[in-house]
Amino acid sequence: MLNDLMSYMTEERLLELLDRYRSFGPLPGILLTFLKSFVPPLPTLLIVGVNAAVYGLWAGFLYSWIGLVAGCMTTFLAVRAAAGHRIARRWAEKPKVQASMSWIRRNAFSYVFILSLFPVGPFVLVNMAAAVSRMGIARFFTAVAVGKGIMVLAVSYVGHDVGRFYRDPLQLLYVLLFVILSWYVCKRIEAKYMKAPEENKTGTLPA
Repeated sequence: MLNDLMSYMTEERLLELLDRYRSFGPLPGILLTFLKSFVPPLPTLLIVGVNAAVYGLWAGFLYSWIGLVAGCMTTFLAVRAAAGHRIARRWAEKPKVQASMSWIRRNAFSYVFILSLFPVGPFVLVNMAAAVSRMGIARFFTAVAVGKGIMVLAVSYVGHDVGRFYRDPLQLLYVLLFVILSWYVCKRIEAKYMKAPEENKTGTLPA
């Protein structure tokens, strides 16, 4: 079934699908990106690019961003709630898992934010690791919202009019500079506002 779904995910079929259900407004575009958090093989680049092509740059960006962030938050909150289960606690007590969780706690914001910048990657595992390590909800949302926002805007900008990059390849340099600048700005924000002294002392994160 998954193979059938993946074979269906071509640019032409996605364009046809979104055009057919355009009467439902932004829901099809949001739902496609929302499903990415539960069906990892779905092609993020293709879906986000097609959203921008169908809905326009800014509307496509917004719908893709809402869907991706909502999917990440749903996965994170579900795993976070289940992390208190006896089996999950026993698994988390293993030395190797404890070492990994300790590292994630110290680098939680950067870990989630940087991996959110990439359009391909183990998004489900990132969300689950952050949840099991008890990363704060507000911190997780901020890291995902900003990271996904940068990634989606860059992909939407490319997908909105792919032809111009063939005509002027140097425009890709602007996308790269935008990502680098955004990463630097967010690191400054993290250093100033996101690092709580209590976290550094106790090694735990607020709920």
